[in-house]
Amino acid sequence: MARRHKGYKAGRYKAGTTARAALLAALLPGMALGQSLTPDGQTLPVYDEPETLSPDRTAGPAGPALAPTETSDSNARFADGTQVLHMPRFGTRPGAVHIAATEAQAEGSPATLLADQVTLGADNRLTASGGVVIWYRGSRLIASRVVYDNETGGAVIEGPIHLTEPARAGTSQETILIADSAQLDPNMQDGILRGARLVLAREMQMAARQMRRSQNGAVTRLDNVVASSCQICAESPIPLWEIRARAITHDARTSQLHFDQPQLRMLGLPVAALPWLTAPDPSVERMSGFLRPQLRTTSGLGFGVKLPYFITLGDHADLTLTPYVAASRTRTLELRYRQAFSNGAMEWNAALSRDDLEPGRTRGYLFGGARFELPRGYMLGLQIQMASNRAYLLDYDISSADRLWSGLTLDRVRRDRMVMARIGNYESLRGAEAEADEFTPSVVADALWKRRWTPGRIGGIASLEWSLHAHRRSSGEDRLGRDMARGSVELGWQRSTILPGGLLGAAQARLNADFYRINQDSDYDDWVVRADPTLAAELRWPLARHAGGVTHIVEPVAQLVWSPEREAEDEVPNEDSRLIEFDEGNLFALNRFPGWDARESGWRANLGIGWTRIDPAGWSIGLTAGRVLRDEADAAFESGAEDPSFWDGGPLGGKRSDWLLAAHYSGANGLAIANRALFDDGFSISRNELRLGWFRPGLQVSAGYLWLDSDESESRDQDVSELTMAGGWQMAPGWWATTETRYDFTADRAQKAQLGLEYRNECITVEMSVERRFTSSDEVRPDTRFDLGIRLGGFGQQKPGRGTVARRACLR
Repeated sequence: MARRHKGYKAGRYKAGTTARAALLAALLPGMALGQSLTPDGQTLPVYDEPETLSPDRTAGPAGPALAPTETSDSNARFADGTQVLHMPRFGTRPGAVHIAATEAQAEGSPATLLADQVTLGADNRLTASGGVVIWYRGSRLIASRVVYDNETGGAVIEGPIHLTEPARAGTSQETILIADSAQLDPNMQDGILRGARLVLAREMQMAARQMRRSQNGAVTRLDNVVASSCQICAESPIPLWEIRARAITHDARTSQLHFDQPQLRMLGLPVAALPWLTAPDPSVERMSGFLRPQLRTTSGLGFGVKLPYFITLGDHADLTLTPYVAASRTRTLELRYRQAFSNGAMEWNAALSRDDLEPGRTRGYLFGGARFELPRGYMLGLQIQMASNRAYLLDYDISSADRLWSGLTLDRVRRDRMVMARIGNYESLRGAEAEADEFTPSVVADALWKRRWTPGRIGGIASLEWSLHAHRRSSGEDRLGRDMARGSVELGWQRSTILPGGLLGAAQARLNADFYRINQDSDYDDWVVRADPTLAAELRWPLARHAGGVTHIVEPVAQLVWSPEREAEDEVPNEDSRLIEFDEGNLFALNRFPGWDARESGWRANLGIGWTRIDPAGWSIGLTAGRVLRDEADAAFESGAEDPSFWDGGPLGGKRSDWLLAAHYSGANGLAIANRALFDDGFSISRNELRLGWFRPGLQVSAGYLWLDSDESESRDQDVSELTMAGGWQMAPGWWATTETRYDFTADRAQKAQLGLEYRNECITVEMSVERRFTSSDEVRPDTRFDLGIRLGGFGQQKPGRGTVARRACLR
């Protein structure tokens, strides 16, 4: 056996060695650089993306966390019923500019040859045989024999041939080529390979009797070819699906696959045929063309098909047009436009429809949003929301929002200061509220500036806050058409210290000043100026005990707060503080009203105690109990009656508030439970909220139950008893099921029920769901919807799905 030679006669045959090594590059298709893609679709470029996971790519939280009681969509819901629209993410700027070597330099780069035997014959042919391995420009060629003719410049390679690029292994740019034999032209880029198999990104594989390379290796044509992304086993060679074609041409410059007379087969049976077809290869992240169609059946619109067409408008913009036709009952065109700028991004969604649900009427909607970074760290936001009515948003599964907001936002947040401003217009889609839209504030403007610092002489933390607010109603009637404007200043200070015996003491002081301008309400003065000082002292006594690896923490807390009683001439309409929360988060707050129009007053004592147990096994449990005691009932918490004998109390009303009891559990297995209850001395529960979240591999559950007593002051005429639940679980490898429901126990009927099923293996994804919406009103109709989507793997990049992937196992 001859010894292996490394770099044999590299100096004497430098030109020949370079030519021999160039055949390695000839066999690998040149891969075009792909654009970036956000997980929810084709969008924008990313340069040198850091190796961090975005929130929607992570496998899950490291520990337990409470999931929301509703399935979150791409729009975040605000407390006022509006939604902030999803904004497309955009890539960061490149950290450096890399200049590639010239083609001449690349061709002149050295190669490495390993073989059992290398000989130079009298006919000026160089022959390498026996375990031939050639490394050249990041590529590796393995063959049994290579013959290079120095006179003609051609090369003959005998297989089995195996060509890879190890540096691209596991990426979308990976290409594997396997062939029985090959014959290359003098340019070492073009040639013919027989018995060839081409695998792109370990997804799409194509087997052909013959493969021809041209255009300096950029174009690869496979004749009499079979293509599939399914696992193919020797004992069962028929894949789940395959495409047979007269020819398939792969253009590495455009990353496209061109099919000549393709025929789609499922389990070996022909199901569809076309004269030609163009599709992206697995490395493509964004490219103009048709996206996956969606089949939909609804009780209102009947059977229909959505066929989106994606259009790239350069590297930083795209447009998606989606015609939707349903059983001659609707003609709808949906539109989505997205664009990224150097300092921000924007997205616009719209649709126009003519259907049988409302004959003779054209309905539609427009939702748009933009966000831009301004100098000095300011962020400017724009949002537009318009819709014909709420029924349209629900009929076409666009949004469940019942209030729309359009306007501008400006904000800047720093470690010690914050600036926020917002101005816009509200549009209500709620039935009775929409009819009385002229009596609800439509144009609303807010501004807030806040700063914190440490005073030099007295220590602690001081804060200064300025805020402005104004709203306007379109009605000109007295009282019902009230308009208001407010300017407020708040100066605060707090300091804590450790006292003897382990006590933690704290002192707080706050001064609020408000200036009101009230129009079109004869019950109040036109101008109101008021000032509210507040003083508070607090004692905490944290106690800890550690034994056997278990830690117990007990902390009793007592807080005494004073602020002067509100004078009658200082009364203003309560427009922004009608919905009041009482929980462990604000048990020791100086003021529990969410806005500025109402504030707590008088002497009050906030009392509470907390206990936490931390187990070494990784789970913990905690309890918090407390209540508020007052010297006199605070009229700000009552329903508005002037006579105290008609005050209805409420959780924070009267001299003694309801008891607050909160418990939470967090386990190492991903289970988290939290419950919060408010009840009086007779254990009559006025509010209770239970939330459960369980996140672990193969299981995701989020559930919640809410009970609220009727409260006239919060415009709640009936009790609320509602259950919400959303979950997903792995039924079997590749099978993922989801469910979502909302049940109203007061009305004794479900509001919504949904069931989904997804199957994924290495070559196909099937998604189906059925949903029933029970809500009904003058405009909104109950509706049942069924959706079905099928996606074949291997065409374009795919985002990872939930759960595991079913993979076919081959017997060896």
